Amino acid sequence: MIVDNDHVKLRKIELTEINLPLIHFFETSFGRTYERRIILVRIEDEDGNEGWGECTCGELPTYSSEWTDGCWATIKQILGPMLLKDEIDSALGVWDLMSPMKGNRMSKATLETAVWDLEAKALGVPLAKHLGGVRDEIVSGVSIGIQDTLEDLIEKIRVEVDAGYKRIKIKIKPGWDHDVLAAVRAEFGDILLMGDANSAYTLDDVELFRRMEKFGLMMYEQPLSHDDIVDHAKLQSAIETPICLDESIHSPADARKAIELGACRIINIKLGRVGGHSEARAIQKVAREKGIPVWCGGMLEGGIGRAHNIAMSTLEGFTMPGDVSASARYWHEDIIEPEVFVSTEGTIDVPTGPGIGFEVKRGRIDDLTVKRCKITEA
Repeated sequence: MIVDNDHVKLRKIELTEINLPLIHFFETSFGRTYERRIILVRIEDEDGNEGWGECTCGELPTYSSEWTDGCWATIKQILGPMLLKDEIDSALGVWDLMSPMKGNRMSKATLETAVWDLEAKALGVPLAKHLGGVRDEIVSGVSIGIQDTLEDLIEKIRVEVDAGYKRIKIKIKPGWDHDVLAAVRAEFGDILLMGDANSAYTLDDVELFRRMEKFGLMMYEQPLSHDDIVDHAKLQSAIETPICLDESIHSPADARKAIELGACRIINIKLGRVGGHSEARAIQKVAREKGIPVWCGGMLEGGIGRAHNIAMSTLEGFTMPGDVSASARYWHEDIIEPEVFVSTEGTIDVPTGPGIGFEVKRGRIDDLTVKRCKITEA
């Protein structure tokens, strides 16, 4: 058991890749996704406690430089053996232990979040409480990808609004923006609405963003380049609608610099992108001290990743509806039970059981497994 000043040596790390088909394709400015190749990690300590983590990288390095096959190799050959070799003081120490290896935050988060789950289970407390969460329910928003037709988009939004979701996010890109937003506003009035660009625009599009001010969006998420904060500051100074940074923010230092430059008024935190729970807690602390709201972004996670997102979203700084939505929106059958459920009021109850608070469906995972391996000490 990991408690306070005790040390623990992990005895086993198991990697599994599954293919989980989506109910409906999900399209962003990067392209369409029909199924998710998801890497799962299960770790055990010497007392038999176990923890689960999920790698949120994409199949290709489009959202970030990390991708499925690269993360598999990084975890198997480098990061996993590092964790098996050294004793761990606590989950808080995992990030520092892996810090000599540069970048690879999604790979690191896969292992780091699993250790947090293991530690919470060993202590017999919910992960949300162990992280310092302050909520027993979270408010859920929904992310809707680019559709074949405007009519398809309107119908999908109608379904989600009727289901009770408190915020609607739609993906935008050049040619699927102004007129689409106009049609959504005309159909649904003053719903909480935001546009996620996934880096699809440049400063040449400032006038377009000014013309879209009339739609009263909550925010534009990552309108410019994935690695930029300087041009985002220029765009933010030219428009009233808040900019939310996603891909540009990897660390507490990134968050501080972006806020000081005026590059954003909102920050999206994704566990994989920032490297796990320790870094997520640090970023929301920086943002909270600067008066900047944060929210939890989604990466088409399976149930294990979704459970970790729920726990993270209970932290004090997460004051806006996030992308954590019901399992049934994405999967015919998830890999956890009970599946994530969203109430008609658009909320999700935070689990009260130890760790992530959901049971992992081993049989379902076995049915979906493409490959599996055990990591040994280097």
